[in-house]
Amino acid sequence: MNDPRADRLLKAWETPKGWRYWSAVNNSEVGLWYTLTAFGFFLFGGVLALIMRVQLALPDNDWLTPDQYNQIFTMHGSVMMFLFAVPILEAISIMLLPQMLGARDLPFPRLSAYGYWCFLIGGVFVCGSLFFGVGPRGGWFMYPPMTTEYQDGIGPDIWLLGLSFIEIASIAAAVELIVGVLKCRPPGMRLNLIPLYAWYILVVAVMILFAFPPLIAGDLLMELERAMDWPFFDVERGGDPMLWQHLFWIFGHPEVYIVFLPSIALIAMMVPTFARTPMAGYGWIILAAVGTGFLSFGLWVHHMFTTGLPGISIGIFSAASEAVAIPTGVQIFCFIATLLVGRVQRNACLKFVLAGLATFIIGGLTGVMVAIAPFDYQAHDTYFIVGHLHYVLIGGTIFPIVAGFYYYYPFVTGKRLSERLGNITFWLMLIGFNVAFFPMHIAGLMGMPRRVYTFPGGMGFELPNLISSIGAFGLGAGFLVLLWDVFRPKGKQPFVPRNIWNAGTLEWSGEVPDLPWGIRSIPIIESRYPLWEQENLLADIDAGKFYLADAEEGRRETLVTSAVDAELMHCLRVPGPSFLPFWAAVFTGGVFIFSTYHWWIPAGCCSVLSFGTIVTWLWTGTAEIPEKETKPVGLGQSLPLYVSGPAAVGWWAMFITMLGDMTAFISLVFGYFFYWTVHEDFPPTQWNGEPVVGAGTFWPLVSVGLAVVAWCLVVMARRLNRRDQPIGFYASSLLAVAIAMASGAALVWGPYSNGMDPTVHVYSSTTGVLVLWTVVHLVLGGTMLVYCIARRLFGKMDAKHDADIVNVTLAWHFLLLTVVITGSVLALFPWVA
Repeated sequence: MNDPRADRLLKAWETPKGWRYWSAVNNSEVGLWYTLTAFGFFLFGGVLALIMRVQLALPDNDWLTPDQYNQIFTMHGSVMMFLFAVPILEAISIMLLPQMLGARDLPFPRLSAYGYWCFLIGGVFVCGSLFFGVGPRGGWFMYPPMTTEYQDGIGPDIWLLGLSFIEIASIAAAVELIVGVLKCRPPGMRLNLIPLYAWYILVVAVMILFAFPPLIAGDLLMELERAMDWPFFDVERGGDPMLWQHLFWIFGHPEVYIVFLPSIALIAMMVPTFARTPMAGYGWIILAAVGTGFLSFGLWVHHMFTTGLPGISIGIFSAASEAVAIPTGVQIFCFIATLLVGRVQRNACLKFVLAGLATFIIGGLTGVMVAIAPFDYQAHDTYFIVGHLHYVLIGGTIFPIVAGFYYYYPFVTGKRLSERLGNITFWLMLIGFNVAFFPMHIAGLMGMPRRVYTFPGGMGFELPNLISSIGAFGLGAGFLVLLWDVFRPKGKQPFVPRNIWNAGTLEWSGEVPDLPWGIRSIPIIESRYPLWEQENLLADIDAGKFYLADAEEGRRETLVTSAVDAELMHCLRVPGPSFLPFWAAVFTGGVFIFSTYHWWIPAGCCSVLSFGTIVTWLWTGTAEIPEKETKPVGLGQSLPLYVSGPAAVGWWAMFITMLGDMTAFISLVFGYFFYWTVHEDFPPTQWNGEPVVGAGTFWPLVSVGLAVVAWCLVVMARRLNRRDQPIGFYASSLLAVAIAMASGAALVWGPYSNGMDPTVHVYSSTTGVLVLWTVVHLVLGGTMLVYCIARRLFGKMDAKHDADIVNVTLAWHFLLLTVVITGSVLALFPWVA
């Protein structure tokens, strides 16, 4: 019998057809695009690796020129780290998490779509440079001065601006995933009941929030040096290339665990299923994951032992590098214990899981070796490090992801991959991987340097390199078999049974083939493995006995619950299909791409168009005043349709975004004090006979004082709006905008009136970048207030529906902190020092 409730629900969540399909924003579609695109970039990076192995198969090979090899080498590492390793795991999470959490969608579906289109455009731009011979050639680490002083062309700019654009997608996904895990769980799913995958993703998303901004700050500094000659890394003018290494590896070492932990998360979902028993040591695994994430931020000097740092620093970071093995070991032992106590079901998927654990352990053992400074002095610039890196990344990332392909392929398509082809893929990949990368350790111990395009004969490197090249093609053959298995026609193959693996977690509650609503009704959860432990759960979900089983108003809705105990708080209406995220990404990409070529007029036009598109998106798709205050959601419960403050997902998104923004700013401040530590006379009064000036003392303090006044007016405006005093709200807001602009002008006037030249010395350039960052944020703060004024004028915000001004006030708290830090550092630090 037809159920009109189900029909209305299906209509509300229907996927657009035809050309409008590309306006879809629901997690199932965006997650699928994201996954396929990231996998495509992985195959591109793999082809580049095979080209490199052909070049290195024989001594004195001239198949590639040094310039070609350096471009391919740089692009291989950049693609694998920035276009595959992080995006593939965010993509899988966008696709899986809502169903795993029993939610209809993530809270900001258009943000997910925007992140995807940014990722696609930026990836194509960066990779496309290779085909025109202008690709970056400084390595995926882009160390200066090689990339600032000794490389002409736009290759480094493509890397800096293109990957900065891509990093927007990663941070956007991180915001989406953090809020999704914390606020969009089904009622009853307390933090101690959420799937382990969600815990891992929460840890990783927080790591992204604090790891990526330092790299963005470093990208900004290097691009300012290349484009405007601000000498952040020029030793002759007081700069220091070591600052780039610090900022890069503050990102780079957490990056290893950012890609490792989500892969372990996939294992944490598969092991209990194939062992037919709940995971052993659930709490210990969570503590280990959090500990790994925390410790990973204390390891960045692990990559800098040979740079001449003090012995005490090397000792501290060496000990931290050893310590991170402890939480990693805890997780692996929990997986082994679960398999030992369970009734293991053997298949190709589990083989990839075990292969991933085994190869990662080998890579971890060599990681312990290079964490010991004396050994690292010998092995640092050799192929031993290349072998270690690939054992960690492929063993810890690729094998679990391939296992995830076999495990979740029925979830996505309703069809199953071939077990026979899976076994062929497994043996080709396992043997090819070890044949390719184990000999690199031997070649490294024999003294073969890394980052070279060829090697001379007669030094004993011939056989290890030839074997590695043969193994690489064996590994590539395994991926070809996987590719065929994934994309071969399956029209005549029957759909798999529902919950084919007999798993215990909610993502397998979906029907086969799956319907776009994600889950028929949002259940009450009482255990970690509800499909195993809650009787008749599937039948009750399908019968619509739980929450949001209908869509009376034809809107897309999901539940928002409390962060800790998952108590019902809010019925969230999420926006439907739209091309606005696509156009916002296109215009944002235009800003970065045109700036690469210094085409400032097109870049400026794209800035205006991007701003207009994003404002339109926010105006039409956020903080909508509903037609009624509350809505029955089922089981006798009614929930508000509009909330503001900490109860709203928008408030959480603003708070998380500003944490990331503040991390980037603190990275710039770190640079200022870094130069103080490496120079005896920082700030200097003159350099090479020329005066070196900064912002002075008076005007930065004036700027701080004006910012405090503006912040007070913003807080007053929020209160006046809540008291329904619109005239007072408008007056306070407009006055705050004016004073904020005056604060920015005062901050600029200090260095300008002193005749500061940012190209003379690193003190002036560092002062300039702090001023630039702060002024841009003051302008953004004023723009947000103007937006709130317009919302109130046009009836889209009032005394009760005040999410816009509440969120903007939250952003202003961080903005005030930014101005206070900048003004205090520039005005008081020279005097204090």
